[in-house]
Amino acid sequence: MKIGVPKETAERERRVALVPDVVKQLKAKELDVVVEPGAGEAASYPDDAFREAGAELGDPWGADVVLKVAPPADGEVSRLKRGQVLIGFLAPLTNGALARSLASAGVTSFAMEAVPRITRAQSMDALSSQANLGGYMSVLIAARESGQLFPMMTTAAGTIAPAKVLVLGAGVAGLQAIATAKRLGGVVTGFDVRAVVKEQVEALGGRFLEVEAVKDAEGEGGYARPLTDEENVKLREELALAARRQDVIITTAQIPGRDAPLLITEEAVAGMQPGSVIVDLAAESGGNVAGTKAGETVVTGNGVKIIGPVNLPSEMANDASALYAKNLANLLELIVSGGELNLNFEDEIVKGA
Repeated sequence: MKIGVPKETAERERRVALVPDVVKQLKAKELDVVVEPGAGEAASYPDDAFREAGAELGDPWGADVVLKVAPPADGEVSRLKRGQVLIGFLAPLTNGALARSLASAGVTSFAMEAVPRITRAQSMDALSSQANLGGYMSVLIAARESGQLFPMMTTAAGTIAPAKVLVLGAGVAGLQAIATAKRLGGVVTGFDVRAVVKEQVEALGGRFLEVEAVKDAEGEGGYARPLTDEENVKLREELALAARRQDVIITTAQIPGRDAPLLITEEAVAGMQPGSVIVDLAAESGGNVAGTKAGETVVTGNGVKIIGPVNLPSEMANDASALYAKNLANLLELIVSGGELNLNFEDEIVKGA
């Protein structure tokens, strides 16, 4: 059986679906791998490294299984043939047109973001592996853009107070942001509408922000449920008060298949100090902050920077690709047996994805 790895064509996408080390693992299981020339260059994986790992350089679109990172463009879908398998990020809840076109082409497709969050599937959870990197990068961006140091510093000229950092959303990205900001020496506060994560925030050295508006709003699959209009109004009022005390705010709250919830209003931003920085990791799905623009930095009238980064894992393409490739390899191990596809749609992971 042959595995194909095309070069990613989406804007700002530098990752590659497989890396040479994982190619070696697949070859050891008697799977052939064909990689499009130049597919790994943007992630610092040259063609020679793939060739030395046992991959063939050539056209990947005729392979039995095609592995991608970003959803395929229309021109790429037209290169797929009936009976092939496609695995990658496919945005199944928001890109119905792509799902329909793949189905019409007779392609069996698996969405990596739809892998269920169960214990058996942890090693295949690409959303988490990539969100980890996004949370880390968000703090580095904030530290670079902020006009002050993160750690407390005592010098002969006086003492500089540590930066106060608030992280909204304590999922994978949020927890990594909390850990990174704490390592840099910031005074960190974390918040989530799910009460269960309080212990995790505190274990990382952060303080958990208690609010009266929402005591617990955990929904299905461990995600937060949508809040009522009344809960949203009260929550935003309380977060606005907390925002005034912060030097940096990082927002990470997202709900699969829905627009990101608005957490920081214009009034909340207006109450922050000049030079404060907000990094909105939900920018691509509408943003948690009023005024966020995906892919841009907005400076408000009172001197607050609102940064809306897109595809942060791609900024660390080498490590992001290595983690994603391992997620894919673990999924392949589930659906490939004896060198042949074995798609058991009764399996919870296969069915979910």
